[in-house]
Amino acid sequence: MFDALTDRLSSVFDRLGGKGVLSEKDVEEALREVRVALLEADVALPVVRDFIARAKEQATGEAVIRSVRPADQVVKITYDGLVEMLGGPVDGIGGEPEGLNLSLNPPSVILMAGLQGSGKTTTAAKLALKLVKERKKVLLASLDTRRPAAMEQLATLAGLAGVESLPIVAGQSAPDIARRAMSAARLQGYDVLILDTAGRTTLDEAMMSEAAEIARIANPSETLLVADALTGQDAVRTATAFHERLPLTGLVLTRADGDGRGGAALSMRAVTGLPIKFLGVSEKIDGLEVFDAARVAGRILGQGDIVALVEKASQDFDAAKSEAMARKLAKGQFDLDMMAEQLQQMKKMGGMEGLMGLLPGVQKIKKQIAEANISDRMVDRQAAIISSMTKAERKKPDILAASRKRRIAAGSGVDVAEVNRLLKQHRQMADAFKMMSKGGGRGFAQMAQMLGGPGAMGGGGGMDRMKTMGGGKMAMPSQAEIEEMAAKLQGDGGFKLPGLGGLPPGFNPFKK
Repeated sequence: MFDALTDRLSSVFDRLGGKGVLSEKDVEEALREVRVALLEADVALPVVRDFIARAKEQATGEAVIRSVRPADQVVKITYDGLVEMLGGPVDGIGGEPEGLNLSLNPPSVILMAGLQGSGKTTTAAKLALKLVKERKKVLLASLDTRRPAAMEQLATLAGLAGVESLPIVAGQSAPDIARRAMSAARLQGYDVLILDTAGRTTLDEAMMSEAAEIARIANPSETLLVADALTGQDAVRTATAFHERLPLTGLVLTRADGDGRGGAALSMRAVTGLPIKFLGVSEKIDGLEVFDAARVAGRILGQGDIVALVEKASQDFDAAKSEAMARKLAKGQFDLDMMAEQLQQMKKMGGMEGLMGLLPGVQKIKKQIAEANISDRMVDRQAAIISSMTKAERKKPDILAASRKRRIAAGSGVDVAEVNRLLKQHRQMADAFKMMSKGGGRGFAQMAQMLGGPGAMGGGGGMDRMKTMGGGKMAMPSQAEIEEMAAKLQGDGGFKLPGLGGLPPGFNPFKK
């Protein structure tokens, strides 16, 4: 969503990085380009004016003029301004993302509002899945009596999320369904009730009146407005209109993985005063991220999001499988079955493109990545090649003669050259693991330690921390542990802006 803005800002800061000392003219020219970049990203004009005014005041102060690396100070000022614009703390460091404000006396009611087509129903199910992972008992209820099959759609999504949905009773009005849902949630001991209201293609009085009446009946702990990020400033106007009629407590931006210009996300907090609580990052049922102003600002400035990368890795973490693979790798064993498993894990974590978008500096080498044909399609083709092999071939790739390669290529729909490229890549990876396994596996142990594997973070390590919590069930790592793993991946030097070197000492956008 922020790719175009990231490109523009990166080019501005690259030019600053070549200057040893910044004059006031340098700063003014850079901020003028930042202003144009924000306006082109569809950020509201009043928000841009305030942002540039504050940035200019700070960027022409003595601290910047006398700084050892003044360009880095300007980057930090821009970063802090973005964090503040997105709803983060004023100093740009510390603070926590907005969480859900659930009632101490269940059931807590979450009311979903928004226009038709904004993704309310899907977001309701995604939110239910997120709460289930936090060990909440959730009930979903559709109050959309107008859109055809809306109730059936929510029931289907509830099944995917592993939660219950309120049984459909034909002919009931939305307020009556809300009363029935409240009664069912209380009687059956649900922790959270999520109400999915009806929407329209445009704002109208009937929709607003119905939503307001439901809010009076349900007295929700949270009233979340779901807005489509691709609609740009229309999403901001929609949020303002809903906020005038409903007691909104937060925003959810959907289609944040699309090619919109990102201005809605940057404007909404400043214009409405409402926190953005979640981002919809894919159509999948688990495609919902907690919105963190500091981390989003880091992505905009090309810093990536290592914390999100570690979180994705931990979501589908299987300790038994990981430890079995670790033992094999420590012995220098790496066959094509293990490579296929890594490709599958990559797809679960969002695919090649999704993961690379979270790595610092990737925005700088987009052209080279495209020329190298590194994409999700490449990963799919590699998985297809491995699937076309026999078990014996996957275990011992050395037996793959020319005739076998032709058969595999035909079976996977690629040419023999691509099969050879995969085998070469596998051989290089296998050789690297053999090197790390030498000397009693010390090299591999160091890599595993960095990634939070066996022996990581002292004591029993990252894997031990994720093991049993009573009953032998897997437990997710805490946010502190996730950030500790992320810090290991980032290294002791903190962040490095491509072309600029390090930010000021001690500055780490993801550090809480």
